[in-house]
This record gives sequence, C-alpha cells and structure tokens, in this order.
Amino acid sequence: MEQLRHMSEWAVDHLLGKLFPFWKALRDDEFGGFYGNVSFDLVTDKKADKGCILNSRITWFFSNIYLLYKEGLISEEKFKEYGAEPEDVLLLARHGYSFMKDRCIDPVNGGVFWSVDYQGMPSDTTKHTYNQAFAIYALSAYYDASGDVEALELAKELLDVVENKCRDDIGYLEAQNADFTPAENDKLSENGVIADRTMNTLLHVFEAYSGLYKVSRDECVRNLISYISEVFADKIYSPELHRQNVFFDNDYNSIIDLHSYGHDIETAWLVDKGVDAACDDALKARIHAINADLTSQIYKVAFDGRSLPAECENGVVNERRDWWVQAETVLGFLNGFLRDQSHTDYLDAAIHQLDFIKEYVFDKRNGSEWFYRVDKDGNPDPSEAMVEEWKCPYHNGRMCMELIRANATGKL
Repeated sequence: MEQLRHMSEWAVDHLLGKLFPFWKALRDDEFGGFYGNVSFDLVTDKKADKGCILNSRITWFFSNIYLLYKEGLISEEKFKEYGAEPEDVLLLARHGYSFMKDRCIDPVNGGVFWSVDYQGMPSDTTKHTYNQAFAIYALSAYYDASGDVEALELAKELLDVVENKCRDDIGYLEAQNADFTPAENDKLSENGVIADRTMNTLLHVFEAYSGLYKVSRDECVRNLISYISEVFADKIYSPELHRQNVFFDNDYNSIIDLHSYGHDIETAWLVDKGVDAACDDALKARIHAINADLTSQIYKVAFDGRSLPAECENGVVNERRDWWVQAETVLGFLNGFLRDQSHTDYLDAAIHQLDFIKEYVFDKRNGSEWFYRVDKDGNPDPSEAMVEEWKCPYHNGRMCMELIRANATGKL
C-alpha cells in the first residue's frame, strides 16, 4: 500500500533522525538514567527529579528501536546514515535498565517508586499501579532486545507485586504508600475529582501484561489479559455512550461526565492488538466490536479533519492538542482501516493527522522533538516543558515504530 509505505519511510527517518538523538542526549553518565526535565526553551535541568515512569518509557523506547533492527525492519546501513550503530542503541537501553534496577525499584518493600532525585535517591515513594505497569512493559521490552534473563525475572516479580498488592477481588487499585498502605490517587485523577479506579491504569496494566506475555508466553499472564479485557468490556466501556468512562468510585460507578478522546482512540488499537495475541476467538470478537465502536464515535464526534482535541467534559470540548493524543490518533485510525479497508475515511484521517503532526506538533528548532501541546491552530504552549515526568518518547516513538511494523506486516 503506497500510502502506508510513505508513512513508514517518514517514520524511519523521523525516529532515527529526530527522536533518537534528542533522547540519547539526555543520558546522565554521572548519576545514571536520563535527565528529568528540559524546558520549552530547550534548557536541560540536570538536577530535576527523575520520574520512574519517564525512565521506564525511555528504556522501552531504546529497546524497541533495537528490536526494529533485530527484526530486520531497519538495516544497519540506515542506522549509519544517522551516525548510529544498532549496538549503541542497545547500550542506551541497558543504561536505562540499570537505572531502573538499581534506583527505581524499592529494595525493602518491592515495587517501583514514583520518582527519584537527580542522584537516584528516592524522592516520591508512592507505589502507583500505573507505574508498576510501565516498569513491567519496559523490562519485558529490554529482555526481548537483550536476552538478559534478569530483566524478565524482575518483570515477573513486579507482576507478583501488582497481583498481590495492587489488586482486590474486583479489579486494580491505584495509589499506595511505599509500604503498600492506601494513599490518595491524586496522580491519576484530574478534572477536579479523585478516583478510586481509573480507565487509564487498567489500560496500561493490560498493555504491560501484553508485553510480558509476548516474551514469556506464560499461561497465567494470558489469563490475566483475558480477565482485564472482560473488566474493560463490562465495567469501563459504555455501549450507550459509545465511549469509555474514565474515573470511577470503588464500585465502578462513573464519577464524571468525561469523554477522553485520546484514551479512546489509543484503546481502540492497543487493546485490539493485545487481544489478538492472547485471547480466545469469542473474547476477541467482543473486544474488536467495542474498539470498532470507539473508533467510529471518535471519528464522528471528535476528529476535526486534521487533528483530535483532548477531551470533552460535561459537553464542553477542551480544544488543546496534546502530543500523545495526536500520535495515538494516527494509529487508532490506521488500525480501523487495516481491520476494515472499506473505511478509507479512516486511512485519510490517519494521513491528515500525521500531516498536522509534521507541520505543527514536531518542533522544528534544531535538536528538539515534539511540543507537549499545541492549540487547534497549531500554536505551541510555551508553559509546557519538552521533557518532564509525563513527556517522553513513548507515544510518538511508538507511533513511528508501529507505522514501520504495519508497513511490513499489514497490521498493527
């Protein structure tokens, strides 16, 4: 398919020529890991706290770039065009892994801290389920890239932490203190509410377990993926509203009228991919139908023809264009097209969204990457940093990687 080939070729060049050098430059050789903050003006704060989610996602990023080489999807010659060697990328992944292992994991109580200071000492010792999930995701990817069995064992240990300390009989918990006593979920709550359960945490536990299952083929992990898929279908998805609810009380009652456009379009492709790999045919069919509904609804009510707003609360659309939402929109619509190629409107939407990213979301200043946020006209928000605990190479890097893999396989 010519359009997908062009998207993939751009993705290879953008990944190796823009994203890779930006994040490589943030390697901290004195204290380990990667620097935790770069201002809008591209000034690196070498003494900023280092978010453990950020370092997990950077480790995942470099691991997956190396996997593209390992899978034969990017040649060694292509790396050399950008002054890199594949083994350099693996060394960066190992650098991130070592920091995760030595600094982010609590040696006393187990689990991953929320953040450490610039020297790698615990800063915010909250144990959030979301954070455990991203560590599992990164460790699984690093094992896949490197073959380092220790990383796989650490991922399995964190799975045990999540299943034994971050879950009850009806689902997954959110925030806890360092010793796994309950804490307020302020980190994954927004819009003026404090949620006992969130769609976002469930989504990324699903994602983490999908990554672990890919490398372990553990039947227990497979069963957990099916369990989470059923929670998603029964508790999170609203067939009446054609969307996911976002924030819940402890009994899965929605506590806010919020349509998260970005999370719905991300879920639509990410969960499709996970159930394809791990679930039986009946559950796959059920989940695929839900994700087709999410994609259709986003296209009908939210996509403006070239970009996607963040969300709609109480009927009022928030028109900001966050970097991650734009990246996930490309993949969500491309997934919808590849699964039903009569939907050429979805392919057009993915192409137009990518054009918006190229023109407005990617910062064309030398040595930069994507803006955190632009408005609907493409004007960047100078109050947002280029790097902080949430701003990372995960969404935009993954978009590039999935475009490359989709061109090779015909699916996400």
